[in-house]
Amino acid sequence: QVQLVESGGGLVQPGGSLRLSCTTTGIFFSIYAMGWYRQAPGKQRELVAVIVSAGTITYADSVKERFTISRDNAKNTVYLQMNSLKPEDTAVYFCNAYLVGVQDYWGQGTQVTVSS
Repeated sequence: QVQLVESGGGLVQPGGSLRLSCTTTGIFFSIYAMGWYRQAPGKQRELVAVIVSAGTITYADSVKERFTISRDNAKNTVYLQMNSLKPEDTAVYFCNAYLVGVQDYWGQGTQVTVSS
């Protein structure tokens, strides 16, 4: 059974930081591209960052130089370090595991709220 479990969300003031984690079970983690997506109320889900198995990273323009994605294949975990948070970063953040030709998988999401 495949599971992706996110953690680390919460309420933070503007300018603050949070670190999200997504731990997976049931997949051969190291060969999957791992991504973080977010969905704000009334908006479509959007890509935040993705790290492929070879380590190449892509960020959405809105989070470049503020967010850092990383992965630990030994722990089957992907991280998203979020710094200099803004109110517009408020959303539910989802972890995604993707492999070409195979079903992709999603976590249940973790809420991030940036507010004073």
